[in-house]
Amino acid sequence: MSVSFNLSHFDAVVGLYSIFHIPREAQPALFRRIHRWLRPGGYLLCTLSHQSEPGYTEDDFHGVAMYWSNYSLGEYLGILAHSGFVVLETASTACGNEEAVQGTIEDHPVVLAQRR
Repeated sequence: MSVSFNLSHFDAVVGLYSIFHIPREAQPALFRRIHRWLRPGGYLLCTLSHQSEPGYTEDDFHGVAMYWSNYSLGEYLGILAHSGFVVLETASTACGNEEAVQGTIEDHPVVLAQRR
C-alpha cells in the first residue's frame, strides 16, 4: 500500500493471490489507486474471494504466517464499479494447492476489469 506510480502509467495491472492479503478496509483505496495508475481503457486482472471474511492470520501457511482479509465477490464487484472500473468478465481458478481444505478444493474468482 505504500507504493506509488505516476497517473496513467500502465496499460494493465495484475494482482494474483495478493489483494486479499492486505486489510480489506484498505482494499477500496487500493482499487482507486490502481484505477488512477492505469491509462484510459487499461485493464485490471485479479483474483479475489467468493466469501466475505474479517482479517485473520494463519500461523503456519506452508511454513510462514499469512494474513487474510477479504470481501465477497459481490462486494468486490461493487467496489470495482465505485472505483471507476467496468467488469468485463469473471471466471474461477483453483488456488494451486492440491490439498482439499475442509473437504473441498479451494478456488478464487478471477476478474478482468477495464478503466472507464
